[in-house]
Formats: sequence, structure tokens, C-alpha cells
Amino acid sequence: MSPTPHPSGPLAEQQVSPAPSSVDDGTIDGGTVGGGARTEAPAGPTDRLVVERGRWITNWQAEDRDFWEGPGRPTARQNLIWSVFCEFLGFAVWQLWSVTVIFLPEVGFSLTTGQQFWLVSLPPLVGATLRIPYSFTVALFGGRNWTIISAALLLIPTLAITLTLGSPDTPIWVLFLIAAAAGFGGGNFASSMSHITFFYPAREKGAALGINAAGGNLGVAVSQLLVPIVVSAAAFDALQPNLPMAGLFWIPFILVAIWGARRYMHNLSHARNDIAGSLSTLREKHLWVIGLIYIGTFGSFMGFGSVFPTLITMTFPEFSSFQVLGAALSLAFLGPLVGSLSRPWGGRLADRSGGARITVATFLIMAAITALVVLTLPLENFWLYLTLFMGLFTLTGIANGSSYRMIPIVFKLSVRADDRVGHERKASAALGLIGAMGGCGGFAIPQILNASHSSTGAFDVAFWGFSAAYVGFAVLTWAVYMRPGTVFSRANV
Repeated sequence: MSPTPHPSGPLAEQQVSPAPSSVDDGTIDGGTVGGGARTEAPAGPTDRLVVERGRWITNWQAEDRDFWEGPGRPTARQNLIWSVFCEFLGFAVWQLWSVTVIFLPEVGFSLTTGQQFWLVSLPPLVGATLRIPYSFTVALFGGRNWTIISAALLLIPTLAITLTLGSPDTPIWVLFLIAAAAGFGGGNFASSMSHITFFYPAREKGAALGINAAGGNLGVAVSQLLVPIVVSAAAFDALQPNLPMAGLFWIPFILVAIWGARRYMHNLSHARNDIAGSLSTLREKHLWVIGLIYIGTFGSFMGFGSVFPTLITMTFPEFSSFQVLGAALSLAFLGPLVGSLSRPWGGRLADRSGGARITVATFLIMAAITALVVLTLPLENFWLYLTLFMGLFTLTGIANGSSYRMIPIVFKLSVRADDRVGHERKASAALGLIGAMGGCGGFAIPQILNASHSSTGAFDVAFWGFSAAYVGFAVLTWAVYMRPGTVFSRANV
């Protein structure tokens, strides 16, 4: 599928000076998401960019070292910086309801427990679903153009929160629609990763995509840190938070992102979608096996990230006053923070010891920690509860990195040499599809917790179920990718 034709007009040649520093000093694991196979860019000068109207670059040659060390690297870095910022805001908006929902009763909203869980689970569901079509938008519209559009879409949920959460008479169906609209932020991950993968040469693609992914994930932690502070600081009195600020606070940053993407980012004329690779990948069993594993890793990160503030308030009802509640919730951000920061370490450990081995080990420890959460609840110790969840979030990040690192290796070993699509194209398509599948865990975990609380009045059954599921994920990973005698165990996948 070809990109949308850009406006015709005289070519303008733009000389880009190298920047003084680089973003690829470290190594963070990543992969191509949703962008498909690269095609050769048209031949052109290697000492400057050829840019048409609408900021379409027509001579991008990342694999040409002269071009890359000339105008290529600083231009790619410039696009990466703004891509990270826009994706960061996407994740922040995606998780706005995970904290905002806690304050709704404080301003007069009358919600059932089930309605609260739906408000925190709708954004992950919509975001995970949108990742699939968002994977193809870069080639359809241009990476710069779609970044502008996707950033502008974030104004819908933030403006809606600003306009509606000041009135407790707002119908619940309106709240559901606004929460679903926050899912736009979750889709941004796929288009952002697709855009950046076209800019970088193969030797530096992993580092760039890892930075892009980690920068986005941090939006979850920052959102959960700042929202309680903002709504408390802007409160009209000491007893009632100013909830419209939960949306209004982000609007200036979104406007800056739209401006920056329009002013500094670029479209690449050679970006192409790989429809054949995506369709062919659907027939590969390892897409579904690793997708299921990724639900247990990234899905756990998103699911517990969405519901952790709610769990705190329902498990420790003594945090009833507005001031104490805000202080407790301001600590909830630590979970997504350590989960985001530990993801690169999972990839590095996988490089050393094998992704399957690290994934199995982390699943088993996750099973033990979720069991401990249940066993220690009678102690009613908030700090122990917080510590256990910090450990759980850290492990989800490690497992995210190690399981994601397995994908290209598994497809290299499993795809036949005579397959006309090829393992690289299939692995590229699989990375995006698996990312979308994993996001579904963000919906499943809150709903399982809701079902447990509705039927038993507690979360014990859900946590025992999670513990058993992690053991099952560990057994599945071992059986398929570590069992002695298989091609995967010999290759130390």
C-alpha cells in the first residue's frame, strides 16, 4: 500500500547540521512494530535532505553511512525526540482514568464498584484494539502527519474531562464514552513505533525503538503521580478535589506536541505497509503463543497499572479523607515507574541468558508474589502491600523486555527458509500484533478483579487465579521454547 501522495511542487533542498549529541548511547531492546518491510529509498544526495512541500523527505537512506553520519542521524534524532514526547502524552492520557476514577465519589458522583472497574478497563481495551489500525497509518498518511492527528485526538478526552467532571449530574454513559476516548492514547504506541523504525538503520533500530517505548511507558507513571497533586493543589476547598484539572492540565502540553510535530517532524516517502507480511503472520502458531505470553507480561503491567489506585482505596478504606487519599495515591505511580524502568533490563538479561529462561523465571516469581499479596492481606500493612506490588511491577517490566526480545529469534527459527514472505517481515508484523494482544490484559485484569469482588466481596480469588495463571504461562514458555530437544532450546531463545 502506497503512502498518500504528498503535494506536488518544486523540490526544496534542506541542509541539516549534525547535532552535538546522540540518543543512541545506550542499548535498549526493541523491535519493528507495525511498519512492515522497509523498501529501498530513491537514490539521492548523501550530504543533504531532499524535502518536498509538507515536509516529505524523498531521499532518506539510513543504511548509507555517509548519509546517516551527515544529515540522517540528527534528523532521525529530532523525529525521535518529538515522537517520544507525543507518545508519552498518549500513555499519560490513556491512564488518566486509573487515578481520576478514585476521586469521583469525592465530588458527588455515585458509582457502583462495577462501574468504577469499567471506567479503568475501557481505555486499555480501546487502546489495544486501536493499535492494529494505527500500525498502518504512518504509510497511509505520513509519520509526521499522523503524529499531528493522533496528538490532536488526545484533546477529545482531556477536553471532555475538563467540561464534564465538574458536575456530578453527568450520566454514567457519558463517563464511559470519555473513558473509551482515552484509548486514543494507547493506539499512539503502534504508530509512533512504526514511524521511528523507518528512520533508523538496522544497527541502531533496537536502541531507538527501546527509547521510544520506554519514554511512552513513563507516561503512565507520570500521570498517576501528577493527577492527585494537580487536583489537590487546585482544590477550591480542603474537602473537594478540582477534577476538571485532571484534563485541563494536559491540554497545553498536547498543543505543544501538535506544534512540535508539525514544525520539526518529517514524513518519509518510502515508508510502506507490509500487508502480505501481516496476513501471513496470522497463520503462524508462534504469533498466538507469544501473544498469550505477552498478555501475561505487558498485559499485567497495563492491567495492574490501571487498577492499582483503585485497589489501594478498596483494600485500605481507612484512606477516606481527601488529604490522606491523595497522599496514598501519589505513591501509586511508583508501580508503573519501576515497571517502565526495568523493561530494558529484561532485554539485556535475555541477551545474556536467553529470553525464554528469563521469562519463565519472572513468571514463577510473579506467581509467588501474587500469592503473598493474598496471604499478607490480614496484616493490613499498606507499606508491605506497596512493596509487594513494586516487586510485581518490576517483574512485569523485566518479562516485557525478555518476552519481546524472543520474537525475532523465534520467527527466524520457525519460518521455513523457502517461505516467500520471510522471517524478518513476519517478525516485523508480529511485533505489532503481539503488542496489541498484550494490551488486552489491561482490560482483563480489572474485570477479573471486579468479578472476584462482586461474587465474594474480596479480591482473594482473583489473585489466586493470577498466581495460577503465571505458573501456567511459565509452563507454556518452558514447554514450547525451553523443553530439551527442541530447536528453540538448542538456540537458547
